[in-house]
Amino acid sequence: MKILVINGSPKKEESDTLVITRAFLEGMNEVSQNEIHTIHAVEKDIAYCKGCFACMRNGGMCVHQDDMSAILEEILESDLLVFSYPLYCYGMPAPLKALMDRTLPLSSMAMQKVGDRYEHVGQASFEHLRYVMICGCGFPNSTHNFEPAVAQFRLCFPNGHTIITVPESPMFHAPEAAEVTVPRLALVRQAGRQLAETGEIAPELLAQITSPMIPEDTYAQIVNGTV
Repeated sequence: MKILVINGSPKKEESDTLVITRAFLEGMNEVSQNEIHTIHAVEKDIAYCKGCFACMRNGGMCVHQDDMSAILEEILESDLLVFSYPLYCYGMPAPLKALMDRTLPLSSMAMQKVGDRYEHVGQASFEHLRYVMICGCGFPNSTHNFEPAVAQFRLCFPNGHTIITVPESPMFHAPEAAEVTVPRLALVRQAGRQLAETGEIAPELLAQITSPMIPEDTYAQIVNGTV
């Protein structure tokens, strides 16, 4: 399987969320070795979308001449897209949002009704693609934090998506937290194995992964320096 990891964190390799993503991919590789390529959105030359819709009218040709055309080619050549990013203002970081906006050339101006909403008709075939969102945040729980990012991802990729949200993610770069982070990463690797084997992750396992690693109040006290 060809996997493209799109890292939205400005921290690049030092991203807390990328620690989770690496564990997930390790689990997938335990089932079968995959061809994995990671790109850091912040490193790419990606101009902001102008909203001119030229790409939707002329077969996908964007007016900007930058790194995005090569990224779109790699997206279409992949089997699985893994979007790895921290939560910024209840959504994705700006470099990744700019990349997402520039996927517009994959769509045409024509619309079609799918279920109870309208979608743009694609200019390219990407029915083979599956999508994974792995998002971490520094808050001690998931409630009223991840919902906007999750809703956006589901609307962007209504079919074949898997979503993993992890609170307290800065702990993955804290050696003193190994007692709780190591077992949590083991669960993430198990999730990667499950996805590779069955195409989905058991709800019970997802619930374990997305739960706080330590009590919420304790985490907040540590962050606030009151412990």
